[in-house]
Amino acid sequence: MLHGQKIVVVMPAYHAEKTLEACHAAIPHDIVDRVLLVDDASDDATVAVARALGIATHRHPANRGYGGNQKTCYALALEEGADIVVMLHPDYQYEPRLITAMAAMVASGVYDVVIGSRILGNTAIAGGMPRYKYVFNRLLTAAQNLLVGSMLSEFHTGYRAFSRRVLEQLPLAANSDDFVFDNQMLVQALAAGFRIGEISCPTRYFPEASEINFRRSVVYGLGVLRTALQFRLWKWGLAQPAIFATVPRPPAEDPAGKATPPP
Repeated sequence: MLHGQKIVVVMPAYHAEKTLEACHAAIPHDIVDRVLLVDDASDDATVAVARALGIATHRHPANRGYGGNQKTCYALALEEGADIVVMLHPDYQYEPRLITAMAAMVASGVYDVVIGSRILGNTAIAGGMPRYKYVFNRLLTAAQNLLVGSMLSEFHTGYRAFSRRVLEQLPLAANSDDFVFDNQMLVQALAAGFRIGEISCPTRYFPEASEINFRRSVVYGLGVLRTALQFRLWKWGLAQPAIFATVPRPPAEDPAGKATPPP
C-alpha cells in the first residue's frame, strides 16, 4: 500500500510465457498488494507460468482482443477493492520498477492518471523502437494534441496507472476490444477532466516483446485519428459518440475554439 491505498497491478497477457517470470520478478512487491493476470486464450504456457509464480490468473476461453482483455483486468481489480490500478504488459517491454513512482503520483492525490512515456527522456530509439514507429508515434501524438487540446508527450504507451474513481466513471464498455482501446480510454479521461501526469519510462524492444505488424499499425492509426475527431465533434456539440455518452459535457465551443457561455 501507499498512503493506505491498495495497489493492484493488472497484466493483460497473450503469449507471455517467455517474459512473464522476469517481468513479475521486477515488480516492487513491497508496495503492490495484488497482481492479476488475464490471459487472452493463449496457446502457450502463459497460464501455467503465471500460476507457478502465484499470480492470480483468469483465462478467457476465447480471444477477446487487447481492449477486451483490459476490460476484464479492470473489472477484476475493482472487485479486489483496488484504490490504484497499474497496467503492466507482461512482455517486459516497460520497466516494472517504476510502478512505485507511478502509483505514488496517483496516491498523492495530485494526479488521477499517470502514463509511462517512452518519449520523455528521449530513450525510445535507443531502446530499440523501430524508427517508422517512432515517427508514427510523434505524428499521431501531435495530431491528437491539436484536436484534443492537450500537451501529452505521447498517447500510445501501454504503461498506465489509474485511480479507482477513473475506472469507475469512464464508460470503458463502450470502447473497442482492439488496440485502439488504450487511446480511447486516455481521450475519455481528458474529456472528463481527469488530471494526467507523465513519467519518463525506458523501454526494451526484443524478439519476445509483443508488437503489432505494419498493417495493424495503420488500422490503429486510423482509429486514433477517428477518436480525436469524435472528441472534437463531441466537444462542439455536433455529435454524441458512444465512447463519450456518459462523460460530463464541458462548456460548448464553436469551431473557432471559443467557449460559448451557457444560455
